[in-house]
Amino acid sequence: MNDAIEPKDGGPAQALPRIRSVDAGAPWRWLRAGGADLRRAGSSSMFYGFCFALAGWLMQLVFAHAYALFAGLATGFLLLGPCLCMGLYDISRRLERGETPQLGRSGIDWRAKIPNIGVFAAVLAVILLVWARASMVIFALSYDGGLPTFGDVLRAVFGFEQPGFALLYFAVGGLFALLVFATSVIAVPLMLDRNTDAVSAAIASLAACGRNPGPLLLWAACIVALTAAGFATLFFGLIVVMPLIGHASWHAYRDLVEAEPDPA
Repeated sequence: MNDAIEPKDGGPAQALPRIRSVDAGAPWRWLRAGGADLRRAGSSSMFYGFCFALAGWLMQLVFAHAYALFAGLATGFLLLGPCLCMGLYDISRRLERGETPQLGRSGIDWRAKIPNIGVFAAVLAVILLVWARASMVIFALSYDGGLPTFGDVLRAVFGFEQPGFALLYFAVGGLFALLVFATSVIAVPLMLDRNTDAVSAAIASLAACGRNPGPLLLWAACIVALTAAGFATLFFGLIVVMPLIGHASWHAYRDLVEAEPDPA
């Protein structure tokens, strides 16, 4: 964990942080630390989890008769997760400083960083829209008799009635998810913590993935598994799962990015 990527002398590269190497057990440490933050923050963290669950319930209600669009938006909604967890990052940052987390302050203290975070969120929103459109196209190509119901999709995926559809859907969705994960794994916490610009934060995330491909692939798998569990409980599980992932992501950032040197 002592190896780091050194920024080159001169030029914009000086804005890039030093990236550490981590071991394969790092994701489990991040989850344990995230769980500890969740317990300490209590209702402040659970509020954000409830918001995620509420968003899922609302999308399910609005798009109940267009499941193909609902599936694309529900899974794509998680592409915006790094930006939607800013309040959770702020709570974890306050806890590590020994402060008492406050729900109100966690929702407003990042406003000074909104220009950089806003640019990054806009890019993620565009990716979400492209994925939602791609999802609709895949459904349309796979079901000639009209858009499928929820039961049709379950039978196609788990009953292997349409393995080609399942393979194509998850392959294309996986590419979108991998792109977002690689560019955002530490980007938003970095912008929140150091007010780094969006481009430098994305480059730092790519550098972290390049430095630690194994541990971060495992971390991505943990996020997917936990989120799937939250979906499987009709979004109720997201009340706990999303705060856990948000807090753990802050600790991932702290572990992957070397602390700023003391100006003294």
